[in-house]
This record gives sequence, structure tokens and C-alpha cells, in this order.
Amino acid sequence: MPIITIEAGKMEKQQKEALIKGFTMTASKNLELPEDAFVVVIKENNPDNIGSGGVMLSKKLAEQQK
Repeated sequence: MPIITIEAGKMEKQQKEALIKGFTMTASKNLELPEDAFVVVIKENNPDNIGSGGVMLSKKLAEQQK
């Protein structure tokens, strides 16, 4: 049973559903296994726990919203 793990920031339910469907379909096609064989796990990370370029993601997001 293949497991697909996605780590990202906070997402809406519709976004999660789209990711689960899309990753499952793509993996199924590429690995030639039925979609039912896959498990998708989404781990939502707090923006304070993610950094890029030495800056916390929460600060980058706050700057973008200004």
C-alpha cells in the first residue's frame, strides 16, 4: 500500500480534496496500480514552524497581505 505524504501550510477542505484526488490519480497512472491502493496523508504545518530564506513563513505571509 503506497503512502503519499504532503506537508504544507493551512489549507481549505476543498484544496485538500483536490490534492488527494490529483496525487492519487497521478500515482495510480504512473505506477499502474488501482487508486484504491493509495493512502494520502496531509500534514498541515503552522506558518511559524516554516522558514524560507531565513524568514518565518508567517512573517512573509503577513507582508504579502499588506
